[in-house]
Amino acid sequence: MPQILPDFSSSVKLKYVKLGYQYLVNHILTFLLVPIMAGVVLEILRLGPEEMLNIWRSLHFDLLQVLCSSFLIIFIATVYFMSKPRSVYLVDYACYKPPVTCRVPFSTFMEHSRLILKDSPKSVDFQMRILERSGLGEETCLPPAIHYIPPNPTMEDARAEAETVIFAAIDSLMKKTGLKPKDIDILIVNCSLFSPTPSLSAMVINKYKLRSNIKSFNLSGMGCSAGIISIDLARDLLQVYPNSYALVVSTEIITPNYYKGNERAMLLPNCLFRMGGAAILLSNKRREKSRAKYRLVHVVRTHKGADDKAYRCVYEQEDPQGKVGINLSKDLMVIAGEALKSNITTIGPLVLPASEQLLFLFTLIGRKIFNPKWKPYIPDFKQAFEHFCIHAGGRAVIDELQKNLQLSAEHVEASRMTLHRFGNTSSSSLWYELNYIEAKGRMKKGARVWQIAFGSGFKCNSAVWKCNRTIKAPMEGPWQDCIDRYPVHIPEVVKL
Repeated sequence: MPQILPDFSSSVKLKYVKLGYQYLVNHILTFLLVPIMAGVVLEILRLGPEEMLNIWRSLHFDLLQVLCSSFLIIFIATVYFMSKPRSVYLVDYACYKPPVTCRVPFSTFMEHSRLILKDSPKSVDFQMRILERSGLGEETCLPPAIHYIPPNPTMEDARAEAETVIFAAIDSLMKKTGLKPKDIDILIVNCSLFSPTPSLSAMVINKYKLRSNIKSFNLSGMGCSAGIISIDLARDLLQVYPNSYALVVSTEIITPNYYKGNERAMLLPNCLFRMGGAAILLSNKRREKSRAKYRLVHVVRTHKGADDKAYRCVYEQEDPQGKVGINLSKDLMVIAGEALKSNITTIGPLVLPASEQLLFLFTLIGRKIFNPKWKPYIPDFKQAFEHFCIHAGGRAVIDELQKNLQLSAEHVEASRMTLHRFGNTSSSSLWYELNYIEAKGRMKKGARVWQIAFGSGFKCNSAVWKCNRTIKAPMEGPWQDCIDRYPVHIPEVVKL
C-alpha cells in the first residue's frame, strides 16, 4: 500500500536534531541570561535622564562600607588565586628513533624463532600466527643483543640499550627546548622490567651532571601505563615546587626480557614489544605558557589490583623449565574492559558536555526505574576530544576501544600507525602517537587530546591535554622519513 505519511526516519536528519539538542543544552545559561539582560537594558533606556540622575543621588555611599567591601573582595580574590592549582605545561617532548640496523622484518624474526625454538615447531607456528595478526609492520626494531642467535643478553647489554634510548631522547629534547642540565629541578624515569642498581634515574644524573638537590624518582614494575603515572607524579610535585622544570623519561628495556621458552602465553610479548622511549619536559613557569605545546587538564588513574584475576593477568614468572617471562592471561581483554569502564566513569563528568551527561543520566534513571533491559547509553567522547591516543598495546586493544567508544578510523589512526611502524613500545607509545598527529599537521590551538593507557596490576590511566597553540608539522622526529607513506592499509592477516 502507498504510504500516506512520509517516512520520517529517512526525511528527518536525526543527526541535526542531536546537534541542535547538544547546542541548546550546552548553551542553556546563555539562552537564559540574554533575555534577562536585554530586558534590564530596555528598562534602563526607558528611563529619562532626570530619573536616572535621581536614582544615582538616592544611593548613599559610606566610606567605611566601601573600604570594607573592597577589602573583602580583595581578600576573597587572593584566597581564590592562592588556592587555585598551578597550571602545568608540556613545553616539548622527544621520541627515540631506533637505527635501521635494529630493524626486525617478519622474515628475520621468524628465522630466528625457528633457530631458537627448533625443538618446538608448534611454538614457532604460534608466533607466526600472532605476528600475522598483530598489526605490526616490517620496520619495528629490537635491541642489538636480541639479534644474536641464541640471544644471551647480559647486564652490560641491558645498560647499553638503556643508555642509547634514554640519552638519545634527552639529547633531542634539550636541543629542541634549549634546556640546560642545571635547569632541571625534578627527574622521573619509568621503566617497568629493568631496574638496575644504581637506578636509571641515577644513570641520567651521572650522565648530565645534574644538580645535587634534584628531586629524582625511579618507577619500575608499573607496566605500560607508567608514563601517565609519571606525568601524575610530576604534576603533584610541580604543585609543591614553584618555578620548576620536571623531566619525565618513559621507556622499556627489551634486552633482558626476551623469553626463550615454549609457553604460549609468555611468547606473546616477544611478538609485540619493541624498543623505544620518550623524554618529556613539564613546567609550571608562567613564562613557558607562550611556547608550551600543551596544558595538562586532568589525570585520572584506575587500579584494579584488589581483584586477584586483575592482579595476575599480566604477571612476570618462571615457566616449568625455569625461564622467566611475562605471562599474559586469556582474561586480559575482559579485565581491561572493566578497568576502562571504571576510568571513563570517573573522567566522563570532568570532560563531557552537559548534553551528554544529561542523556547518560536519563538512561541510567530509566534503567533503574522503568526497564533494566534498556540499552545503556555510551557517551559520545568525540564531543569532548578532538584527538585520541590509545596505547598501542596490540591490535585487539585498539579494536576494542574503537568499538566501545564508537570512534572513527581517523580517531584511532595514530594508534594503529604507531603499532605498525614502532610496535608496542610500552609506556612511550602514547608519545609516538601524539607525534604522529603533529607530523600530519592536525594539531590546532584549543584541540583536546585524550591519552589512554593500560598496565599490569591491573591499571587504566588517562591524561587530558589542551593544545596551547597550532603546531606546525615538525621537521624532525621519529616520523620524519616515513610520515608521507602513512596511513597505510593494514590487512587483517599478513600471510608469512
